[in-house]
Amino acid sequence: MMPGYGEQMRAISLKYVPTAVLSRQTAGLRGKSLIINLPGKPKAIRETFDEVFRSIPACVDLIEGPYIETHEAVVKAFRPSQLQKKS
Repeated sequence: MMPGYGEQMRAISLKYVPTAVLSRQTAGLRGKSLIINLPGKPKAIRETFDEVFRSIPACVDLIEGPYIETHEAVVKAFRPSQLQKKS
């Protein structure tokens, strides 16, 4: 399990609704797949996912998945310097 994703989504959701602490948001790995259990409502997904997604490319890199590139105008992926693609 990767509880950091659920913790982050709940922290964001708490800004909008106090019952966010009751949510089952979490993430885990199965083989080389990252599985993310998102909030139950589309509005909550919109509120949380852009911020959480910033770390997903680095996570996929660590599990040796495909290199994910993002459009920075939409969401800027965070990668530690050792995970950045060499030009």
